[in-house]
Amino acid sequence: MNKVILMGRLTRDPEVRYSQGESATAIARYTLAVDRRFNRNNDENSADFIGCVAFGRSAEFAEKYLRKGTKVVVTGRIQTGSYTNKDGVKVYTTDVVVEDQEFAESKNAAANNDGGYSGGYTAQVSRPEPSAPGDGFMNIPDGIDEELPFN
Repeated sequence: MNKVILMGRLTRDPEVRYSQGESATAIARYTLAVDRRFNRNNDENSADFIGCVAFGRSAEFAEKYLRKGTKVVVTGRIQTGSYTNKDGVKVYTTDVVVEDQEFAESKNAAANNDGGYSGGYTAQVSRPEPSAPGDGFMNIPDGIDEELPFN
């Protein structure tokens, strides 16, 4: 089984492109900074930077609502690939293909929290409200709420 669950903050706004052809599909790419639970040097926060790619409606959601600093929970699968760059060098890739993405904190918590990571990004307060009921708000699974700052 190939299943990934991540919680982290976007390091920049999603980059959205549309496929070519008769029915163009949105493709959003973004990177999540995911804090490491344990680190060897307790003086500093450490994070992994994980590339994510969303397609279709998930990509449109990312384009509309996700911004640099937004804390999200992403579920998906790991996908590897490779390509040859313009210099003829083979490049290997690893991405999380997003199946679901949800906000991991309230708008008010985002305004009062920089995520505890000093990597240079901050929460964005000007994120628009979701337009449809249940669109973008998450039911927090058991065990996750212990890590959220607004409990």
